[in-house]
Amino acid sequence: MNKDSSPTIKAVIIMIVIAFTIFSIYTGSHLLVFIDDPSDFRIWMQSFGVFAPLVYILVTVIQILIPLIPGEPMEILAGYAFGSLKGTFLCLLAESIGSIIVLLTDKKYGRKIVEIFFKKEKIDSLSFLRSSKNRIISFALIFTAPGTPKDLLCYFAGLTDIDKRVLIPLITLGRFPSIITSTMAGSMLGEKSYLQALIYILAAAILSLTGVFIYRKIQQDADKEKGL
Repeated sequence: MNKDSSPTIKAVIIMIVIAFTIFSIYTGSHLLVFIDDPSDFRIWMQSFGVFAPLVYILVTVIQILIPLIPGEPMEILAGYAFGSLKGTFLCLLAESIGSIIVLLTDKKYGRKIVEIFFKKEKIDSLSFLRSSKNRIISFALIFTAPGTPKDLLCYFAGLTDIDKRVLIPLITLGRFPSIITSTMAGSMLGEKSYLQALIYILAAAILSLTGVFIYRKIQQDADKEKGL
């Protein structure tokens, strides 16, 4: 990249980020309302007809790129609107696309991109994933476990020296355990099978607590390894 083109590219990136932010705030405000009444989300999706899956994918990709709301509600809404099988597929596809875009952007532009969305302290709290001898295993365990901060982890992944060919399967397929429990819960809610929905929600909660425990344990072990 030559020096003359650099300012132009930076300006284009800023404009894209601003556009995505405005769109994300707009859709995010609607999604927060839909979370209170998922039936409205299903009606909204149905209003797009055959393009409903594409709209869901676009909104979810933007949620990954600009994480203003947590990903779990989007997963539950996917199950509610599309059913467990289709909802899981669409959710996994959308989150994978968003995650890969984040990873490749991070690899190219570095920490300055990550600091747009996350505080320095949060980014630094994951520094053990750059220095630990077992960083690939640690990252895989943390990212796969439900309940861990996947948006932050996804953005941080690009700051590590872990090869992209390793990271891409981790940040895509690693989302599956969280997605499947959430979409199944959403699907059961859509079918008014409240007892089954409660079972999936409880399972998701237990998995999330387990994920948080694994995350903290790995972080503590890494701190001990550094002598902190």
